[in-house]
Amino acid sequence: MKVHWTKYNLKFKFDAGTSRGILRNKVSYFVLIEDNSGITGIGECSFLPGLSIDDRPDYEDKLTRVCNSYQQQRISDYDSLLKFFEEQLAVGWPSIRMGIETAFLDRMNGGDRIVFHNGFINGEAIPINGLIWMGEKRFMLEQVKEKIESGFRCIKVKIGAIDFDAELEVLKYVRSKFTEQDITLRVDANGAFNMKNVMKKLNLLEKLKIHSIEQPIKAGQWESMRKLCECSPIPIGLDEELIGTYTYRQKMELIEFIKPHFIILKPSLLGGFVASDDWIQIARSNKTGWWITSALESNIGLNAICQYTFGIGVEIEQGLGTGTLYRNNIQSPLLVNDGNIQYVTGRSWDLSGLQI
Repeated sequence: MKVHWTKYNLKFKFDAGTSRGILRNKVSYFVLIEDNSGITGIGECSFLPGLSIDDRPDYEDKLTRVCNSYQQQRISDYDSLLKFFEEQLAVGWPSIRMGIETAFLDRMNGGDRIVFHNGFINGEAIPINGLIWMGEKRFMLEQVKEKIESGFRCIKVKIGAIDFDAELEVLKYVRSKFTEQDITLRVDANGAFNMKNVMKKLNLLEKLKIHSIEQPIKAGQWESMRKLCECSPIPIGLDEELIGTYTYRQKMELIEFIKPHFIILKPSLLGGFVASDDWIQIARSNKTGWWITSALESNIGLNAICQYTFGIGVEIEQGLGTGTLYRNNIQSPLLVNDGNIQYVTGRSWDLSGLQI
């Protein structure tokens, strides 16, 4: 068995504004697990600078050590994989866990980028939200119009980085054209507000029939977030709040204490699919809603997350539309059309750009 990694620099089509700054490129790492028969599984390790807990200067060194250790152990079943995670990646390296788990499943399923066998790889679609990036008001309005014309019926707007009045104008534009039955509006503050101003902003947003707001205040303020969830006029979803929570007990304590309306799951930031299973199980037992979001992965990681998501069962729009952001994404069978993402049989993968 041969296990190694390669690095790839994804380039945005535009300056992608977030509350943590402007994104122009995004580095991803790909783990390749090749068995003696020549079957190769590929998994993506994707972290977000300034957000992921494994955004560390020794990332590549750790990835090399993990690949070498995996190769020596010759892991061949899921139980062995989970034991390996506990020994090598128990805390602090969620994106590497995600990449290794994906590559393991891909290899076990024949090395054809099929990570989970379900209806998604047979062409069944997943409804997704259209993501509106921060920027000048005109730029945001252009994005909104393009998404709606493309068939999206759920729009997610990133807010909190520019003038809040300008962001409200963008949301008001949508509501002036479409009712909440026509277009679902979500907003994501990425922790940009504070307890002094958040209720005023939530009350203004409520008038626009907002479906939910993600992470209105910074993570780590459990007591404040609990109070917000109790009194907010808009349902609140936890996103960054989940990062760095590892054990099942810790996850349960967080959900049971804060009592959010939703949790938003990014497998690359949480430790892969097994870790995401825990969150979903706890959410369901507490009657907490959830949806899954990609974390700016290339089509390799996005494909795996889509297959996982479909297998769980989709009830509302998911956040899986980020594959169209890059000028040099990896060619894949994934297609975003009419507010859905699907796997088009007959379209091929082109991995030549990875130089593997």
